[in-house]
Amino acid sequence: MSQTDQRLIAAMPVVFVLIWSTGFIVARLGMPHAGPMAFLTWRYCLSVACFLIWVKLSGVAFPRSRRAWAHLAVTGLLMHAGYLGGVWAAVKVGMGAGLAALIVGLQPVLTGIWLSYVGSRVTPRQWCGLALGLLGLFFVVFHKLDHAGEVTPLTITLAVTALLSITAGTLYQKRFVQPCDVRAASVIQMSAALALTLPLALIENQPVQWVPDVMIAMAWSVLALSLGASSLLYLLIQRGAAAAVSSLMYLVPPCTAVIAWFLFDEPLTPLTLLGMAITVLGVALVRPRS
Repeated sequence: MSQTDQRLIAAMPVVFVLIWSTGFIVARLGMPHAGPMAFLTWRYCLSVACFLIWVKLSGVAFPRSRRAWAHLAVTGLLMHAGYLGGVWAAVKVGMGAGLAALIVGLQPVLTGIWLSYVGSRVTPRQWCGLALGLLGLFFVVFHKLDHAGEVTPLTITLAVTALLSITAGTLYQKRFVQPCDVRAASVIQMSAALALTLPLALIENQPVQWVPDVMIAMAWSVLALSLGASSLLYLLIQRGAAAAVSSLMYLVPPCTAVIAWFLFDEPLTPLTLLGMAITVLGVALVRPRS
């Protein structure tokens, strides 16, 4: 492997976190003008079209076995439809973004618990890192918890569904999905997510209003989040340990806070900055030593 390839692989986690962190920014732009299921339906539909074009131009092959297709479809339902649908729906019906981020931020801890239960090795150093990451995440979103919005059985159920979906999807992909081209895999995953989200969008009956903010949010969702960040997440799970990959999610709220400060002049409090430092330390402890 050349040094250029090694540098690209080393940069993957950083690029993933930076792009994935824009998800809440996209939701802030698009959600006032669209139902969450309607927006996600369009996102998955356009993403599938883009990936199909990419597959055609690059000449990559789809998996041959039905089992491989089924495993990829399951991960698509969990990591796209379940996770994104749960978060967006929870925020849409009243939950504050800070509380939603805190709930789904439990993913690395759940992943560590499951790995310990099935006998995989999670070292004391990594457990310390997971705990520090969660503490740092709490500090980052603390100032938003005063605006937690409506905490109802519905909003909690939706947020917990998102949490369980992303956790199960990460573990399922690592366990069952065999290596294949990420572009072909994404077509299958996004198509499965579309198949679930489309009927929900029809029931939701809140179509997309194609105002400029929505068009910007949609373009970024498809080109950066789906084609970019989702593809990187797939590759990271295939290449890395599940606990280490999941710990990257701790870095998303801090990066989102910085982006919101830059774009919307949201304040960065001393507690937020302290939380960012603790989170980075926690993730560093979980990541494998080079």
